Order: sequence, then C-alpha cells, then structure tokens
Amino acid sequence: TPGFWRGVNNNQNAFYVECFMDQVAKAAGKDPLVFRRTLLSKSPKTAKHLAALNAVAANIGWGTPAPAGVFRGIAQQMGFGSYVAAAAEVSVSDRGKLKVHRIVMGTDSGVVVNPDQVEAQVVGSVAYGLSATMFEEINIKDGAVVEQNLDTYEIIRMADFPKVETVTVSSGGFWGGVGEPTIMVAGPAVLNAIYAATGKPVQSLPLKNVKLRA
Repeated sequence: TPGFWRGVNNNQNAFYVECFMDQVAKAAGKDPLVFRRTLLSKSPKTAKHLAALNAVAANIGWGTPAPAGVFRGIAQQMGFGSYVAAAAEVSVSDRGKLKVHRIVMGTDSGVVVNPDQVEAQVVGSVAYGLSATMFEEINIKDGAVVEQNLDTYEIIRMADFPKVETVTVSSGGFWGGVGEPTIMVAGPAVLNAIYAATGKPVQSLPLKNVKLRA
C-alpha cells in the first residue's frame, strides 16, 4: 500500500515523465534542453514552464562544457500552484559510485514575499527529493516494517549533500506553493544526469540498490 510523503503523488509523476522525456530526446537525437524547449514553445500556456526551465539551464551553464567527468541533467514540472525546474551535475565513478556535485533549483511561485523562506524550503526539498532517490525504502518482513528508525531507514547525510543554488522566477499574478513543488524535480534531474553519464536509464529506486556501472 503506498503512503504519502512531502510532495504527494506529483513526485512519482515527475520521475515517470521527465526521465522518459530524456530517453525520447536521445532517441530523437536531440539535446534534452533543446527538446523540451521545442515542446514548451508550441503554446503560450507553457511560457511559465519554459521560463523556469531556462532559468536553471542558464545558471547551471547548460551548453558550456561541464568539469571533467561531470555530467548534467535537467527536469521541469508544475504542481502545487508553482512552476519548477532543476538542473544537476553528477559524476559516476568506474565502480559505479555516484556523486551529486551541484543542483540548481528554479521556482516560479508567482509572488514571493520572503525570499529567504523560499530558499530554505527549496533546500529542504532537495533533502527530501534526494533522500528518496538515493536511499529511502521500506521493507516488510513477517507482516511488519523492517526499518524502525533512522539507523535503518537511511536518509541523505551532509557528506552526500550537493551544493544547492536557488533561482526565483517571480512572474507575479498568482500565489503558488514553495514547500513541496521542487521536490518533484530534484530526483529526476539527478537521474537524467546519471543517464547522460552512463548511457543507461535508471528504472528502479532507491539508487543504493542500483548498479550504475556494468
């Protein structure tokens, strides 16, 4: 039985849609950002999606060379009244060790009253999103949950936490959320960067159970 967590069901949807989007872009021979821009530019209704996407792309330096051995991934989504996007930089060692170096998070919540509060919520979203992507799982044995506390229910720790940069895209005219939306794109951006690094899409989570290199 599924249970709810911060971000509720939009988290799963963003994984499905945005990771598949990169696979489609690769099959079409297109850059993932260019592919998304082409789709989002077809309607004025997606202008806010595109603005958030462009903001994180510009701040991550998409289109310029990444550091040696580092690969980039990008994702965008809309939920909880806000338009969000993320761009990540990761490396995967020859032994399959993942390192998330940097992640840029963009949010258009319409109106921003307290920028510091938005930044705090976004950084918290990265913690939730990457914890679920990389570590968190629940196992059942003999009808009971195996993981009883944080010693067995693993979450992201400071050693694995990336540099987080927040970008506020305030288009005005509406009031969107900031506490949950960016969780949706943190994980997919990292998975798409892994796809760029290894050429193999990740189709199972958490990553601690996945062999990233053959």
